Amino acid sequence: MFKNYIKIAFRNIMNHKVFSFINVIGLTIGFSASFIIGLMVYYDYTFDDFHKDGDRIYRVVTDFKSPEGEFFNSGVTLALKGAIQDNSNFDVVSEFYLERPMKVNNRTEDLEFKLPKDVIYADENYFKIFDYKFIVGNNIKTLQNPNEVILTEERASKYFPNTAVSEIIGKTLVYNDSINAKVTGIVESFKNRTDIIFQEFISHPTLLQTRLRGNIIGKRWNNTNSNSQLYVKLSANANKASVKNDLKEIAIEHRDEDDIKYGEERIFNLQPLNDIHFNDNYGIYNWSAGRASKALLKNLVFVAVFLLLLGCINFINLNTAQAAQRAKEIGIRKTLGSSRNQLISQFMGETFLLVLVAALLSLILSKWLIIVFSDFVPVGLSFELFTVPIVAISIIVLLVLVTFLSGFYPAMVLSKINTISVLKNHLGVGDKKVRLRKFLTVFQFTIAQVFIIATLLVGKQINFLLNKDMGFKKDAIVSVYKPLEEQSFEKIKLYSEKLASIPNIKEISLGGHPPASQSSNRTDMRRMIDNQEVYGEIQLLAGDTNYLNLFEIDLLAGRVQRNDTIKELVINEAARKFFRFKSAEDAIGKSLLYDKENLQIVGVIGDFHQRSLKSDIKPLTLHGDWYRGQWSYFQAVHISLQSNSTENLKNSLSKIENVYKEVYPNTNMRLEFLDETIAKFYKREQKVSKLLNWATGLSILISCLGLLGLVIYTTNRRVKEIGVRKVLGASLFQINALLCREFLSLVLIAFALAAPIAWYGTYNWLQNFAYKTNISFWVFVVSAFAMIVFALIIISAKTLQAANANPVNSLRSE
Repeated sequence: MFKNYIKIAFRNIMNHKVFSFINVIGLTIGFSASFIIGLMVYYDYTFDDFHKDGDRIYRVVTDFKSPEGEFFNSGVTLALKGAIQDNSNFDVVSEFYLERPMKVNNRTEDLEFKLPKDVIYADENYFKIFDYKFIVGNNIKTLQNPNEVILTEERASKYFPNTAVSEIIGKTLVYNDSINAKVTGIVESFKNRTDIIFQEFISHPTLLQTRLRGNIIGKRWNNTNSNSQLYVKLSANANKASVKNDLKEIAIEHRDEDDIKYGEERIFNLQPLNDIHFNDNYGIYNWSAGRASKALLKNLVFVAVFLLLLGCINFINLNTAQAAQRAKEIGIRKTLGSSRNQLISQFMGETFLLVLVAALLSLILSKWLIIVFSDFVPVGLSFELFTVPIVAISIIVLLVLVTFLSGFYPAMVLSKINTISVLKNHLGVGDKKVRLRKFLTVFQFTIAQVFIIATLLVGKQINFLLNKDMGFKKDAIVSVYKPLEEQSFEKIKLYSEKLASIPNIKEISLGGHPPASQSSNRTDMRRMIDNQEVYGEIQLLAGDTNYLNLFEIDLLAGRVQRNDTIKELVINEAARKFFRFKSAEDAIGKSLLYDKENLQIVGVIGDFHQRSLKSDIKPLTLHGDWYRGQWSYFQAVHISLQSNSTENLKNSLSKIENVYKEVYPNTNMRLEFLDETIAKFYKREQKVSKLLNWATGLSILISCLGLLGLVIYTTNRRVKEIGVRKVLGASLFQINALLCREFLSLVLIAFALAAPIAWYGTYNWLQNFAYKTNISFWVFVVSAFAMIVFALIIISAKTLQAANANPVNSLRSE
């Protein structure tokens, strides 16, 4: 019986090749999107899910509330660990400090390693929080003493290439020519997906030998550092609400006078381990953004669901439309004794066969799609994830669900056909079936037009973001950063002087970061006005006397700051307004109080955007190289290039790198184009735009294929009517208009539904930006026009073919 069902199902599929092709294409697109997006969701949601008691592991983070708004920091004050480590709600409390890359020497073998990354100062409890496997050593008594280090197996092999792992214990590494650390353990790197990527663990007490000694000893409550990370593992019976209350009371107890005076509040919060991968407020570590977005993944799931629904709708529409064509077959089967359940089983078998073919095609395509969409899928996602049991089971469940969703209603419709009516040729098309097909077609085109409108508006906003005047010059400007370990001013000054001989360079300036960058340095300043204090946060930006000239930033009043150690300020208009100066001229000569020192304002500049256009322009001050005697604020050379040709640009960059190698031999040059830095602000939005483009194209394709199938069915059903109308003198245009009218009305109804939905969605999305484009009327007009054109092309291609047919043949065939 089963073999017979399969044979009949295959025969019916082959007898209706066009409809079967349309169904398979629609379902293949939906499955492909679902499989890839499903893998992305599984991949991102399984980061750090392998730690024992992972649901009890939290990072303690700091939230700040002030009259200016809310701010978030992934770090805590160094004093917090001591205040909570005896709390019975915590099984383990561990702190570690993120270290910037350091030079490492293995002097025994005369090996030097430049700036290895992923180094932390970890305390004795670190390995009790996270499940590292020790190859040599253990997590019982470790990292308790100064000058100890534990390495991963990969890092140990790198530092001691000719030594067996067991023999590395007790050997010494020298960090930054000043810290001698003895290797006391070697661990395996995590094999599973993780955001805990550290490779070297120096004992926390060793911090007392570094530049951070003062911070470690002082442990000031008002000093929050994103490098200082604190993790806790709650006890099995811990009350989370009680823990949060304890943290709140600690914050209140240590709130200083300035916090109370200026209405500022510090809150310690618990961040679950599984939230770290996603949360942009706190980031992963040291202000880096979350690696994935829950909102983006959720939207991608919606896209996959909609595309799969479109494929299912095609299946339902085309199969119910074929009811009349298959009526005689069904009538004969019923006459020969087939029960309704047997007919339903046969039709569901046909559906499952098509669904299975589509799924297999999707699996084959997925391997290729992962490569094609490498910019969108997470790094590390691979085709092998399909072999994970939970993923394989999910795919099987999806196949069953789609089979039921696509095939059940058509199977019920076909199996209900009355045998007597069929054999008497009295089978009609029920109004309910026609209404359902129209409803589903409207639903398809509504989704397609929502995607079109959203794509146009998102693209319009991104174009606005990338082309809006930022308040400074951004084209053909590069920033070259000196090596991280290099603190002296002399070398970077020498580098800038040597660059002056390159012909294609227009301007050179020494400074910190460019006007807009991913990094920022902020502090608090205040001003007394009539015995009233104005207090607030201000961004610090370092630059020499040519900084404003190179970036073409307007100087509204006064002069530029000196680039020596004299502490002078040049403030922007936002700072001028915040500190209540009447005008730019009024601010000149006045002072702001910073760290108990009055700093004179010597200039006022026009506002420019320091970050993305998601945020407003903040108060800012430009200053010189205040602490040059100890370390230099000037970390980069900013270069304005002649952008007359691509070849000249390449030659200039090559010369810039050659000069860099002269000044900083054996060091890789870090160079950033300013316009590319700004574009990175909107990397996620650009991804959304590209994904919307694909979703729009695919939804239009599926909808149009479904429309084509319905048009083919309609014209075939009305072939006699078309012949009669031609005999009675109807023109091609009249016949085409008659056949197009019904379908175009559905497209227009879909537009009427799609427009408010798309407007609402994009309006809410645009609220994420302080500066945004208008939701223009033309976007909706273009969407409607495009959909009508697509529909007209598809409908007319078939209806004109039917209208051009010889009416004699069509009447004879009837």
